[in-house]
Amino acid sequence: MRGDLALVSQEIPMQTSTFDLRALPSVLFALACYGAVLVSLVTFILFASDVPLGIGINQGASLPWPLAVLIDVGLVLLWGVQHSVMARQRFKDWWTRIIPAHTERAFYCLASAVALLVVCLLWVPIGGVVWEVQGPAAMLLRPLSALGWLVLLAASFEIDHFDLFGVSQPVRALRGVQPPASNFQTRFLYRVVRHPIQLGVLMGIWFIPTMTAGHLLFAVLMTVYIHIGLYFEERALVREFGQLYLDYASRVPKLVPWPTLPSGLSQPATAT
Repeated sequence: MRGDLALVSQEIPMQTSTFDLRALPSVLFALACYGAVLVSLVTFILFASDVPLGIGINQGASLPWPLAVLIDVGLVLLWGVQHSVMARQRFKDWWTRIIPAHTERAFYCLASAVALLVVCLLWVPIGGVVWEVQGPAAMLLRPLSALGWLVLLAASFEIDHFDLFGVSQPVRALRGVQPPASNFQTRFLYRVVRHPIQLGVLMGIWFIPTMTAGHLLFAVLMTVYIHIGLYFEERALVREFGQLYLDYASRVPKLVPWPTLPSGLSQPATAT
């Protein structure tokens, strides 16, 4: 998945740029998918923040904890498998033989939105307070969590927000514009950490004053998934950009804004 790659795209008009109205249904479909993404993101933020609207991570009917753990782990695995499999190039190559290539990202975002909604709506709460922060520290954690969600949103606009969520691709097809040429550039948040979108998610789910057993399970599962995903993502970036990305990784930390942390990346060996 190239969801937070610090790229700046520049559209290249075709030699005979004309509107292709056959792409109009794809544009409408992509806009509907974008709406679903917005709904799922808002639901996810309310869920992870445990806002008392009936969909919070600690709200709902409870079950015996072994069954609750089994269901909750299964839900996150379902989302993780969907998120990872559909992002693989082999799947994209197969999928775009069935659908128009310019709708592939919109389909991916729609499937991710549905999977995320399933997690939020079917999550089984697990009681028991693991830790609770009170006093001034508690008053600080909530704003930091909210800041995390703002970082996620801001980072999406520092790249191409509408390309990330699958809207730009069918619009380009409608306009008769070629896919953009990408130049590797780092903007504000991408000069602080290499993956600000994932940092925003981690801030949102961990900076919570009252950590229940269920919330802790969710936070741990999401953290593990993020680290596994970034492990493969960064190696793909090194294969694509080579020394350019290695130099970037040596200057900018991965997730924690602490410049002395090593990147752990190296140039892949080439076959001889």
